[in-house]
Amino acid sequence: MTATPGDMVWLRVVEEGVFRFDASEAGRAAAGPSLSFADPRRREVPREGGDAPAIHPTCQAEGPVQKVVVKLPSGTSFYGTGEASGPLERTGKQVFTWNTDAWGYGPGTPSLYQSHPWVLAVLPDGKALGVLADTTERCEIDLRQESTIKLSASSAYPVITFGPFNTPSEVISSLSHAIGTVYMPPKWSLGYHQCRWSYDSSEKVLKVVKTFREKGIPCDVIWMDIDYMEGFRCFTFDRNRFPHPKSMTDDLHSVGCKAVWMLDPGIKNEEGYFVYESGSEKNVWVQKADGSPFIGEVWPSDCAFPDFTSKRARGWWASLVKDFISNGVDGIWNDMNEPAVFNTTTKTMPESNIHRGDGDIGGVQNHPYYHNVYGMLMARSTYEGMTMANASKRPFVLTRAGFIGSQRYAATWTGDNLSNWEHLHMSIPMMLQLGLSGQPLSGPDIGGFAGNATPKLFGRWMGVGALFPFARGHSETGSFNHEPWSFGEECEEVCRLALLRRYRLLPHMYTLFYHSHTKGTPVAAPVFFADPQDQELRKIETSFLLGPLLVCASTSPNKRAHQCSHKFPKGIWLPFDFGDSHPDLPVLYLQGGAILPVGLPVKHVGEATLEDDLSLTIALDENGKAEGVLFEDAGDGYEFTHGDYLLTYYSAKLESMEVTIKVFKSEGSWKRPKRNLKINVLLGGGAMISALGVDGEDVHLAMPPESEVCNLVASSELARKKLFEIIRPIPDIDEPESQQEGAEFSKTLVNLKSGDWLLKVVPWIGGRIISMKHHPTDSQWLQSSIEINGYEEFSGTEYGSAGCTEEYNVLRRYLDQSGEEESICMEGDIGSDLILQRQISILKDKPNIVQIDSSIKASVAAGPERLSR
Repeated sequence: MTATPGDMVWLRVVEEGVFRFDASEAGRAAAGPSLSFADPRRREVPREGGDAPAIHPTCQAEGPVQKVVVKLPSGTSFYGTGEASGPLERTGKQVFTWNTDAWGYGPGTPSLYQSHPWVLAVLPDGKALGVLADTTERCEIDLRQESTIKLSASSAYPVITFGPFNTPSEVISSLSHAIGTVYMPPKWSLGYHQCRWSYDSSEKVLKVVKTFREKGIPCDVIWMDIDYMEGFRCFTFDRNRFPHPKSMTDDLHSVGCKAVWMLDPGIKNEEGYFVYESGSEKNVWVQKADGSPFIGEVWPSDCAFPDFTSKRARGWWASLVKDFISNGVDGIWNDMNEPAVFNTTTKTMPESNIHRGDGDIGGVQNHPYYHNVYGMLMARSTYEGMTMANASKRPFVLTRAGFIGSQRYAATWTGDNLSNWEHLHMSIPMMLQLGLSGQPLSGPDIGGFAGNATPKLFGRWMGVGALFPFARGHSETGSFNHEPWSFGEECEEVCRLALLRRYRLLPHMYTLFYHSHTKGTPVAAPVFFADPQDQELRKIETSFLLGPLLVCASTSPNKRAHQCSHKFPKGIWLPFDFGDSHPDLPVLYLQGGAILPVGLPVKHVGEATLEDDLSLTIALDENGKAEGVLFEDAGDGYEFTHGDYLLTYYSAKLESMEVTIKVFKSEGSWKRPKRNLKINVLLGGGAMISALGVDGEDVHLAMPPESEVCNLVASSELARKKLFEIIRPIPDIDEPESQQEGAEFSKTLVNLKSGDWLLKVVPWIGGRIISMKHHPTDSQWLQSSIEINGYEEFSGTEYGSAGCTEEYNVLRRYLDQSGEEESICMEGDIGSDLILQRQISILKDKPNIVQIDSSIKASVAAGPERLSR
């Protein structure tokens, strides 16, 4: 049936300025429950009063597909769409919300690990509007038509609009009130995390942490990937390599380090394995259409999968987590929970699978209904299990797969990225997009997960990544070591400075998370949030805001941050540092009118105490005033919800050439500690004047005359210039000097051209061709599979391109021992009893040429099952 496009019916929901729209009254009745709203009932109850909506979406139904169009004023800029690769501004982009194991994704990959059917629209005048398609189904977000949002999904769903409000920040706060704010993270989780696939023994884990401490490089958390398990069986420990996990974690805790352990959803299908036995007894598995448990291959080989849509299964999983915590586990890492399934064209379980969901979230449904929320529900179960284990501690969960609303239970990282400059650049907008979609606690694998970072790439990535809300270094098996000291002395020093900088800023970052948790405000935000009316700021993606702190980085190998031309929002922005300026670090600016609380350069969060000296860095505005805020509590637990905290509001005011700094308001039951206060008032050019005082008492600081200020600024700028002339920057070398750990060969990702063809090739660990582009027809992405360490890799597919989508069976692949020559032979069914065969070769004697030989054969190919979209 095709309906005539028309305005959708609406009712006001949640709060002032938030509206629900449905295609019709029948569509409203047919829509499933909300899994994004923190309280699903709030979406269903109409509210009385208030203004009518300023924006009216239109809807057209084509069979089971509901298409919604939101037209906005010309010049509107689009953001959001959740975990999306590519540029910060999403205008002109197309995204499909379908959680996908997207190893080696690129800037045009349309589906990644998480689904956020959400768009933030910034209008030409700086006001903003949010649009949420509240459906768990696969949803197309099409922003390719100027100032138009198109949403399409194969079932009835409501559209929720937020605003228009005066600022983008107000929209994010309004969204967060609906879908839930981020859980308050334990303070240690805001420190630096070190991970690898894998630190494969207790001895290796302790050695890595010991090296951090010996080298004076801050670190709070070490991570255990899948190799800690007995044959990849969840909730077990390898008896030879991790014989005494509790003893190991006790040793870690004694030096101020936490331990996070991985748990995947795939449970080995093995009689006698206690997890599989208890799951079968409680009947918790996802089922096939015939009612039998679905079995799919993941790391342990054949696996059953918990049906997290069922309260029974979630309770069973939570009880396992509760017992697991007794081994000294501080946090849990949920991976592969899209859910990923090996040796399948779709990389996940069949759409015919059955989930026996609870009635309040949708009841019994086929897999497509719950696919996008499977990871979120797993994270929820893990979070609840940790709470059961110790209700006085805040859980820490990291999830790869998620849905809008996942921030209530877990942090996230941006998946299996690559060690190259393109992915360093993308890491900033990807982190920001997640924040603009309600998930502020996120970050990438610093240095890149797959492949080998160069020293300059790793150091530069650490410089900016150390200031992301979530900061973790992580690398895959077979790559070079990727610890901060693995890339030479120059890179090690940059990493040390970058992480000491993060720890000095932790009082500020922790305060931002408190505000995000209580008010729904962003932690990291795009630069245009400081001046939404400035159109030139809307595309900036190498800088970002942490409250009033502006971080300006470089993601280009040929330019450092201080050599780049940075665009600033209106107002005063003063540069500063902690005596740690370095050519390979970002440059920092503080907004005029702000007071920034700064702590000591500790090596882990547990070293800091409430009595430690506190610094206030101050940038006065054009009226000679500034304000700032600091939140302090125990750093863990929930006593802060009962008033056990100290929230301090500081002010500074310039009068008669004297700046007075004082506490003008405080909240909470904690008494102010007796601690020294150091005041640094910025003058410009990195220059500052300082004074000492006692926290809680007024501090008076005499301002120098204008001529002296000019001299101080000039001297500071000259000193910095001379410093940069003598500092040894990270050298330009192609590969680190560290030893490989079992890789066949290793090179950075390369683009190879041959005539009209452009291939993106990832040569490490056996070789993988990621994408193929034919210029006359735009993009064609390979849907071929190559088995790597038992794990079949599939590239993404770019939908709606001007070219075509091609799928192939891999017949054979050749790679000579030197790793210099590679060829792959593939066949694809093109219909009419014909197959297209392509042989793609990288020639040894001409490595800059890709040879593509195509032929059509008159035979029937048994091609892979086509991916239904």
